[in-house]
Amino acid sequence: MGRKKYEMDMCRGPLTGKVIWYSLPLMTMMILQLAFNAMDMVVIGRFAAHESLAAIGSTGNIIGLVIHVFGGLTIGTSVLTAQYYGAGDFHRMRKCVHSSIGLAIYGGIVLTIAGEFAARPMIRLVGIPENVQPEAYCYLWIFFLATPFIMLSNFGASVLRSVGDTRRPLYFFVISGVVNVVLNLFFVIVCGMTVGGVAVATVISHMLAAGLIVRTLVRSRGGCRLVLSQAKPEWNMCREILKIGVPAGVQSSAFCISNLTIDSVVNSFGSMAMAGSAATVTLEGMVYISSAAYHQTTIAFVGQNYGGKKYDRIFRSFVICAVCGAFFCFLTGMIFLVTGRELLSLFTRDPEVLAWGWLRMRLLFPLYFLCAFMDVTSGALRGLGYSMLSSLSSVVGACGTRLLWIWLVLPLHRTFTMLFIGYPVSWILVTVFSGYMLWRIWQRKLLPLQSMAVRQQGVPAK
Repeated sequence: MGRKKYEMDMCRGPLTGKVIWYSLPLMTMMILQLAFNAMDMVVIGRFAAHESLAAIGSTGNIIGLVIHVFGGLTIGTSVLTAQYYGAGDFHRMRKCVHSSIGLAIYGGIVLTIAGEFAARPMIRLVGIPENVQPEAYCYLWIFFLATPFIMLSNFGASVLRSVGDTRRPLYFFVISGVVNVVLNLFFVIVCGMTVGGVAVATVISHMLAAGLIVRTLVRSRGGCRLVLSQAKPEWNMCREILKIGVPAGVQSSAFCISNLTIDSVVNSFGSMAMAGSAATVTLEGMVYISSAAYHQTTIAFVGQNYGGKKYDRIFRSFVICAVCGAFFCFLTGMIFLVTGRELLSLFTRDPEVLAWGWLRMRLLFPLYFLCAFMDVTSGALRGLGYSMLSSLSSVVGACGTRLLWIWLVLPLHRTFTMLFIGYPVSWILVTVFSGYMLWRIWQRKLLPLQSMAVRQQGVPAK
């Protein structure tokens, strides 16, 4: 009964409804994640000194880099478990689940130790002011204690999503997010703690999320059932997971680095441009949610149908995800654009800061549907197992284009507008290249497999 309620067979039945039903909890979870992160900043900003707020804000890029690498690694688990589930190969699926959880546990411990030693050098590397460094170090030092639990919850959630279960990870995230906010208020207001209190609340909330997800896997039936005593990395399976996950993690890291480079150029336009751009980025994350959600949706649907040898449904899944992702991105982009001035005024009342933020919104928000096409195409390549090709396309096409744009094109006409035109240009280039590679794979591999499957089904039984 539990399997029928939460799992989703993506290889049979109507596709459009399933795609939307799968993606909505993902989008909801990402929206809530932004909201909970904002609450952390609100609590510390309202009830602590500005140095505490600066300490948490200044470590955002470091933490973001770590989180993106984790997210990339879990894609390996998502692709393989989806393919095994679609193929009905529950033996290999169980090996993948246990190897993933083992990798999360042991890898998380190693990363915690490495993070504790690297925290202080990383703080100096990003140039955090000396008066903020002690609290920034305190926050990072405590945050790295949560690394094993973050990896456990991320890898476990990727297993559940690969079998179509996006609802329970959402429920668990809501529970842990509410607990995080409550503990923030308790530690900061009642206990008088500042950065340390927020960091401890973060660790506890991740422990809770990891515990709920592991409990769900232990109590599950079928291929995603977890036996804790068997949770250990199996080399051959870990190699397959990392073969897909590492390129995705490298890609995420490369995007962070290219965005940091763009931020450094934004800084050269002055503090008003910095403030306006920073305010817009918060809203931009809400627009990007649809693109990210349909990237994961495409991986799951393409992966399951590829494993189940439903080759005709692979193309249909890709088209539906691309259309839905672009539609939701365009819709949210236009909603935020219409209400942009009012929303930006929540962050600042300065007319010049508002002008810079409004300029960035007008340049990017109407075109964010192009980012959805890029992410869905990349997700289709990953769902078929071509993670390295997807990462190379994105790193070279997107990150490389943006850096070349800054070095070669921007100096010809150094304006804020010219800087951000590089974003949609990179989205188009990656979409065209990835789409071409996807078409080649379809022509050379999937069509022959589909024809063979049709012939085999047409052979009368002896």
